[in-house]
Amino acid sequence: MNFEFATAQRIIFGCGKIDLLPELIKGLGKKAALVTGGNAERVGPIFQILKDAGVEPAAFSIKGEPKTDRIAKLAAGARDLGCDFVVAFGGGSVVDAGKAIAALLTNTNDLMDYLEVIGKGLPLTEDPAPCIAIPTTAGTGSEVTRNAVLHSVEYGVKVSMRHPKMLPDVALVDPELTVSVPPAVTASTGLDAFIQLLEAFMSKKATPITDAFCREGIRRMGDSLYRAYIKGNDLEARTNMCFASLCSGLALANGGLGVVHGFAGPIGGMFEAPHGMVCASLLPAAAQANYDALRARDPENPALGKMQEVAQMVLNSPTATIEEAIEHLKNMCTQMFVPGLEDFGINHSDIPAIVAKAKNASSMKGNPIELTDEELTYILYESLHAPIDGVATLYM
Repeated sequence: MNFEFATAQRIIFGCGKIDLLPELIKGLGKKAALVTGGNAERVGPIFQILKDAGVEPAAFSIKGEPKTDRIAKLAAGARDLGCDFVVAFGGGSVVDAGKAIAALLTNTNDLMDYLEVIGKGLPLTEDPAPCIAIPTTAGTGSEVTRNAVLHSVEYGVKVSMRHPKMLPDVALVDPELTVSVPPAVTASTGLDAFIQLLEAFMSKKATPITDAFCREGIRRMGDSLYRAYIKGNDLEARTNMCFASLCSGLALANGGLGVVHGFAGPIGGMFEAPHGMVCASLLPAAAQANYDALRARDPENPALGKMQEVAQMVLNSPTATIEEAIEHLKNMCTQMFVPGLEDFGINHSDIPAIVAKAKNASSMKGNPIELTDEELTYILYESLHAPIDGVATLYM
């Protein structure tokens, strides 16, 4: 029962809460770095809100996942323009970019000095600039995590810039902002949130408080993910998805993740593949590998009991078995046209390099049991082929 918990200074959740933005930016400064995705039409109203509040917005666009060289360039540009604070409005990649830029506005060393794995991993010496995170997808929970995941093209890996002070000052979660998200993105981001809840729940770093968030998130996820997938304007489903995503961020930031995300970082760095779909492709085989390893080598591990609890929650049955739950995960992925890793250009010859990189990934440290090279290879091999062929283009 010894643990620590940290999150954003303030979390605001609910439909229509975007209207509070003018109040939230009072006193933060005269110039804002507005970090957004590539959809100018969606960003327009936020740009106008800032201007009407007497703040000069400087727009910084992130297309796709944030790359290290791009973030370093944008941060330098924001410093040169004299930006006082950051508003990050977009999906998980945009929020990660916003958190990194906020940190680099005040910590001016080379970005590599602060990066894990490929850099020096130095701590921040100055408080980041104020950051308001406004997610427009229900997926990563990045609005309440203390790291920014960045893609290094040079090293072919995704790594984190991480520090407790990188938690946003305000996480503003408005489910109405997610209603227009198309089905493919709903599936990709929603499955990522679901997997984050599962992995944080089973993590060897889990605590009673992160377990509570995971249980509530998994329960809220229920059938809401598929409902939101097939009917985007189902506001109840969207609200449940946003809350589940928020819970996943709260849990993973304090309880860690596992093998799926341990693989997703290296794969995302080596191949042009969307993070959520990579995670979903790996999920059934990863669940099977963990289940088999725990039964064989550590049958007293509490993660087995948690797997049983998840089975009962996702199947809504007190008699559900883990085997039935794993089959349910496979069916869920099929329903939402989850591709196999092969569809993203990954083949058998890539497996040894992915395994080698994944073993050093920070997420792997939370997996409830240390998996062997053979077990890690099995997960990748089993995840190469999708039940339905040729669907990767939906997510690219």
